[in-house]
Amino acid sequence: MKVLLAGATGTIGRAVLDRLLADGHSVTCLSRSRRALPDGVGRLEADLTKPNALLPDALEGVETVMSCMASRSGAPADAWAVDHDAHLALLRAAQSAGVRHFVLLSAICVQKPLLEFQRAKLAFEQELTQSGLRHSIIRPTAFFKSLSGQVARVQAGKPFLLFGDGRLTACKPISDRDLAAYIVGCLDDPARVGVLPIGGPGPAITPRAQADMLFEMTGKAPKFRSLPVGVMDAIIAGLSLGGRMVPGLRAKADFARIGRYYATESMLVWDGSRYDADATPEFGTDTLRDHYAALLRGDAVTDLGDHAVF
Repeated sequence: MKVLLAGATGTIGRAVLDRLLADGHSVTCLSRSRRALPDGVGRLEADLTKPNALLPDALEGVETVMSCMASRSGAPADAWAVDHDAHLALLRAAQSAGVRHFVLLSAICVQKPLLEFQRAKLAFEQELTQSGLRHSIIRPTAFFKSLSGQVARVQAGKPFLLFGDGRLTACKPISDRDLAAYIVGCLDDPARVGVLPIGGPGPAITPRAQADMLFEMTGKAPKFRSLPVGVMDAIIAGLSLGGRMVPGLRAKADFARIGRYYATESMLVWDGSRYDADATPEFGTDTLRDHYAALLRGDAVTDLGDHAVF
């Protein structure tokens, strides 16, 4: 199948690209940079944050558009520019070019939108749903790298940081490889349409269980430091107040709000009144324990980037 892939330079995007190639698809990557791409992969240069950057003629012959694009910081301006506006430009070009299928990597947190980047993602999801195109909206629960920020701390003998008792939240994390397989599987699985929450193999795991696993795997004595959620509220309030005069502090307040959300909300299917682990679909075979073992052996490196909360 001829596929246009946006966001191929990101972590998940590169995994999707590898899977598309392994499955024999013809891939063109939409990019605004000159980063190297594998042999045999086409390149379409366009900056979707600029008006009329992508004309329908550029998508001639494309059967499916896949997007793994996402704002880097989650800051409000960046979120609306990328998670909504850039995607909307891509959707309009796809509609005009007669593309049949649009596959979107979203996030499960949009089901309970309290932050601006979630509202931006959800607003585009609604545009896509109403577009008339066959669409697959993938909402993964959590990535392995977002749960890897404290591996080095535990290895160094430092305490594992918890909010409350570490059992406030839970998730079913999914590996990059398994998620890529699920996304690419949308091309030929007629059942994978609409909104698709997806996690890795269960059961759901809490931060406390992640800590216990790491202490057991490293042989370190369990040590914890509990942080009340109220501490984050105080930090957010202080940064927000300071942000009225210093724009840089406003951005830090936005990031702190994101951190608080993930510290207090589970990444599982939300039924309107509670998070339901049993209702959260599972896919793949890679486990978080496998990932931790690879990190501890030095066989894998996690580039935390904006996931480096601790």
